[in-house]
Order: sequence, then structure tokens, then C-alpha cells
Amino acid sequence: MTGEALLKVNHIDTFHGSLQVLWDISIEIAAEEMIAVIGANGSGKSSLLNTISGMVHPTRGSIVFQGRNITALDPFRIVALGISQVPEGRGIFPDLSVYENLKIGSYNHRARPERERNLKTVFRHFPILERRKNQLAKTLSGGEQQMVAVGSALMSNPKLMLLDEMSLGLAPLVVDELYKVLKEIRSRGITIVFVEQNVRRTLSEAERAYILETGRIVMSGNVEDLREEEKVKKAYFGA
Repeated sequence: MTGEALLKVNHIDTFHGSLQVLWDISIEIAAEEMIAVIGANGSGKSSLLNTISGMVHPTRGSIVFQGRNITALDPFRIVALGISQVPEGRGIFPDLSVYENLKIGSYNHRARPERERNLKTVFRHFPILERRKNQLAKTLSGGEQQMVAVGSALMSNPKLMLLDEMSLGLAPLVVDELYKVLKEIRSRGITIVFVEQNVRRTLSEAERAYILETGRIVMSGNVEDLREEEKVKKAYFGA
């Protein structure tokens, strides 16, 4: 990592009920990085994103964003500080229009004054959403719904975006388009952390990666180095 950390996760443990899902997790992310979190189903990837965004709170450790301790903050306060999450399964409102879904993303106090500017940015990234802004979200294709989810996160005026399994179930051409937009978003100064199971694609898109197994970080580093690690080759590439 280069530069001062935008986000520091310090030795967190997280539980779902009585089940521990994260053990002693520490990560650091600098501004404008594009970071991947890799692991099999059940490895704790989504739990890590949900803990950062305040959906669950760690029982130990701390989370610091731009020098502020956000460990115990509610999700809406974390969004207002500049962290937005695109959850697995998209999390959009199917019976609302595209425009209404996007508007909901801009309700925090930082984003409201920037609503029209951010809306133009979303439509620039996803022109098809402008053409379909009055359609109900449930009438869109899966790829278009994912665009709405990403667009809604952008409407919150984020400094850090967390994306959970963005490409799940989508056609390769749609995935290509979404990753192209992620790079455009990152070029505007927004930091990206994304969770994926497609390790080959992940290691071609990110700068650095953290690898999780059963709730623990087992490896991390630059993607070029990780691609050459024998453990990564055997576990994910069958080498």
C-alpha cells in the first residue's frame, strides 16, 4: 500500500449470533486504490464488507475511516461519512422506478446538494439507465439492475465503495462493462473494494488483494505477486 490509509480495520472479530465469522482481521486501504477480497463461499468476504459498512458490529477491534473511529456507528451514519455498499443480490427496490431507486441513494446530508450532478454522472456511466429512468426496476435485466445498484451507491457521493459479488450471474459482456465503469469511478478519486469469486478476473482488475479462508486473512499483497504464489495457483487455478 502506498499513501496514508483511508480505511484501517484493526484486529476485528465479528459474530453472526453465536457463530464467529471473522477472526483478527486487519486491513489497510489507501485513497484511490482498487482492492479485491478473495475467498470461497463462507470464507467471510461478505461479513467483512458488512462489518465495515456497519450492518454488523465487531466484538473486538476497531474500524477507522479518514482518521475517525466508525466501529460502533449505524449504517446511515457511515454512508453519510462517505462509505457506500452494493450488496450481493443488488438490494434495489423492484417496485420503484430507476429514477426513484437512484434518488433514494442521495438522501444523506452530504449527497443531497449534489443530487443532480451525481445523477448526470450515473447516466454518463450508464446511458441505458437514463433511457429507462421511468421503468420499474423489476422490469430490467439482471445486468441493468446491477447498474441501478451501482448507480444508487454513486448517488450517495461516496469516497469508498464496497461491492459484493458484482458479477454474480451476469453475462461476460455485462461484467466487462461494469468493470470498465469501476475503473472510471476509481479515476474520479473514489476508492474501490470489491468481493469476487472469479479469482482470475479479480487478479486482473485489482491492484492488491486480501485472501480469506474460514474468516481469516491467509495471504495479501500485490496481485502480480499473488498470481505467482504456489498456494494461490493450487487453490484457485488448479496449477
